[in-house]
Amino acid sequence: MSWLLLLAAGLVEVAWSQSIKPTAGFTRPLPTLVCFVLAAGAVYLLSLAMRNLPVGTAYAVFTGIGALGAITLGIVVHKDPVSMGRIAALALIVGGVALARVTSQEGA
Repeated sequence: MSWLLLLAAGLVEVAWSQSIKPTAGFTRPLPTLVCFVLAAGAVYLLSLAMRNLPVGTAYAVFTGIGALGAITLGIVVHKDPVSMGRIAALALIVGGVALARVTSQEGA
């Protein structure tokens, strides 16, 4: 269950990362509210996952999912540039998250 909570936290973090730009520097009230709610939701879910997962593992996986999602959405939705370096970075993030999961002491 902790890993599912961590996955959910990472996915909410991806949504949060995409909600920052529409705030226009936190000058637009509704997008700013959405941004803050997503940020709080991501941290809340992360805190629940950390009940049974080591802090370092949980945070590394959380930020890895967030980075993976933000980069992927940047490429697909926002037409960010694609390079071999970015592809290699994505592969390393996926590998690191998988290794953290496989070597975790928590079995849920």
